Amino acid sequence: MSTRMTVRTTLVAATAVALSAALAGPALAAPAGNGDHGPTRQAVQAVVKDGVPGVTLTAKDGRNVWSTTAGVGDLKTGKPRSADDRYRVGSITKTFVATVVLQLEAEGRLSLDDSVDKWLPGLVRGNGHDGRKVTLRQLLNHTSGIYNYTADETFGRTYFLKDGFFEHRYDTQEPEELVAIAMAHKPDFAPGTSWNYSNTNYVLAGLVIEKATGRPYGEEIRRRIIKPLGLDGTSVPGTRVTVPQPSSRAYSKLAETATGPTYDVTKLNPSLAFSAGEMISDSADLNRFYSALLRGRLLPPKQLKQMKTTVTDETVPNTGYGLGLMDHKLSCGVHVWGHGGGIHGSVSEAVTTADGRHSLAFNLNGDWSGDTQAVIEAEFCGK
Repeated sequence: MSTRMTVRTTLVAATAVALSAALAGPALAAPAGNGDHGPTRQAVQAVVKDGVPGVTLTAKDGRNVWSTTAGVGDLKTGKPRSADDRYRVGSITKTFVATVVLQLEAEGRLSLDDSVDKWLPGLVRGNGHDGRKVTLRQLLNHTSGIYNYTADETFGRTYFLKDGFFEHRYDTQEPEELVAIAMAHKPDFAPGTSWNYSNTNYVLAGLVIEKATGRPYGEEIRRRIIKPLGLDGTSVPGTRVTVPQPSSRAYSKLAETATGPTYDVTKLNPSLAFSAGEMISDSADLNRFYSALLRGRLLPPKQLKQMKTTVTDETVPNTGYGLGLMDHKLSCGVHVWGHGGGIHGSVSEAVTTADGRHSLAFNLNGDWSGDTQAVIEAEFCGK
């Protein structure tokens, strides 16, 4: 569910340490692009050579749409990946959640300066945590200091390593239980004094949406984003353990190393991620979503400006984190905006230029290797 992966095995890595560091950038003019997408195709093939079972990718530049796939979607049958594959997008969910919170602010139904405690009284308490001192803005830009529940060792063993995963893959987690895991630890820092990626922030943001609207956060995402944009491949699964067709299998090592056996982890109960990373989408939908967002179709100018106001993400070079939106400066000077996501067996990236014209989204169906940054560089810098 998070920023770049050293150990690509888990949601933990894929989320906290890692959720796709690569993603997101500020605001230069759209790059010239590369007409034949040769470098992008080569970068995708290199990911498969690196050990990932398969990749699906779609780029959109103006009216031109281009897709490529490499490798397989099913190691048993050898079935190739499809450009239409749906996949678990992990922390890309966070941009959808932040967009709904900002829409609610634009409607006057909440303020980013509200305390968490105003909306969720008493939930953020314990071991130095105090929801009265944390604002909604600090949740969205990861400056809250609230401990990241996926970094909890017991949670990691239970859901990210082999023995625990196969015993607990179908468990339902209530969001309040995920927050309670975080409350058993001390905060990372005092609110507003530093930055650290925490999935707990977005579990709380999802609960705030529910409190402010009286409806499930997923229903608000469907009503406000999925339906208006016609994102037919996008869903908020809740406790549904399957990925809708067309889709490929998802694979993980379920270990702290990138060696050893490969396991099929396609089926799992995504409530362990809730509003921090449970969503499913496809590459065309993600391109449409991020393009619409950056073009101002989902938020008024004031809220979009707030979303694009970043703090430094020291874990990823040349990257700033806004409100559920990352700004990443590439080697050729181009800025791309977006987010990445990792969850069991699935690593995804979705980025677009500041004008929303040139977008890229892709997915790896293995979570232990593959240079996602190189794919983004290839598409936008031609190398």
